[in-house]
Amino acid sequence: MNKLYFHTVRMDFETDAALSKSSLNCAQVTQLIEQIYGLHVLEVRALASYCDQNFCVRVQKNEIAQAETMEYVLKVMNSAGSQKNADLFEVQTQAMKFLNLRGFSSPMPFPAKNGRLLPLESIDYGVGNRKHLLRLLTFLPGTELKKVPVTSQILFEIGKTAALIDKVLQAEFRHSNIGCLNRGDYIWNLTNVPLLEKYVYVLGQSKEREVVEQVIQQFKEKIQPNLNQFRPCINHGDLNEENILLEPTSASDITNTQEDYRISGILDFDDMSYGYYVFEVAINIMFMMTDFKNPVSAGGFVLAGFESIIPLTSQERDAVFLLVNCRFSQIIVLNRYHALLCPDNKDYLLSSSKKEISNLIHLWNMGKQYVEKIWFGIADSYSIPNNL
Repeated sequence: MNKLYFHTVRMDFETDAALSKSSLNCAQVTQLIEQIYGLHVLEVRALASYCDQNFCVRVQKNEIAQAETMEYVLKVMNSAGSQKNADLFEVQTQAMKFLNLRGFSSPMPFPAKNGRLLPLESIDYGVGNRKHLLRLLTFLPGTELKKVPVTSQILFEIGKTAALIDKVLQAEFRHSNIGCLNRGDYIWNLTNVPLLEKYVYVLGQSKEREVVEQVIQQFKEKIQPNLNQFRPCINHGDLNEENILLEPTSASDITNTQEDYRISGILDFDDMSYGYYVFEVAINIMFMMTDFKNPVSAGGFVLAGFESIIPLTSQERDAVFLLVNCRFSQIIVLNRYHALLCPDNKDYLLSSSKKEISNLIHLWNMGKQYVEKIWFGIADSYSIPNNL
């Protein structure tokens, strides 16, 4: 990568986050866990991750019952985020605890020996000491959504769960630093789609770039001036195929159809922010399109589930198509950008890139009216009373 490229983007926080990701090995993680949390580590394995480092850690539950073990996930926040977003991470951590107490299966934080849920540690992994926030969470058992065939019933349940999470967070979650969820220029918030303009060059001269630029322009013309027409709420913001866990509803074999499964866990609250109900359902639709055998119809089943809890207003329904394309645009552009910054993580970042590009172009070419007929036709066919 040439020096000019770094000069033009180096002060961007997304860049700083990617470049300040830690590079700990398993031995260093073992030492951290034992020193900071006082747990006896039996095994550590690295997990795929974006701008932070994640590890699955198996520990001995206690010295007396040596056969008993527990599993946790250690998240080592990137150094840039650790310095800038400590209050935000605290709010997100408390939100996980809150949801768990409200009956949602979300990871629970484990405190360090000093009682802190987010200890800040100075760590040397070969580039001098850097400060990183740590978060140790209970490991939730279950099968990732991406590992089983997606069906219309589970899509409905995912949409319903997304609405329930946003609804209870908006209605009941309180914290002294909750204002941190107003994340300003956080580029993954759908409010900030125009910020993509300075990154689209990573797509070169391509069909997907043409579509992304059209999407951004339509957002500025049709969504941005009308945000006050949408109902605000707290968004989870990242209910993708890796962040939704499933479990069998009975002793059925894993090879059975997905109707035999229910949602057993919700992971990764790091994209949580203030947004709008319609943002959550649009993000949900985009992710589920990537995994369903009929990508376009996936949107109708997710929408049906979401509207069984929170029916969208006419203005919100009118925005769904464009917002789904906006989320596709964010994913395609920013994952390509991060892959350039961090080529060692390229395979993970671009693992679904071909599907996402194909879905975006296909959806955009089908057009709003045609797609809405499919989505709303499916959603309206569900005669389920809402809970508002």
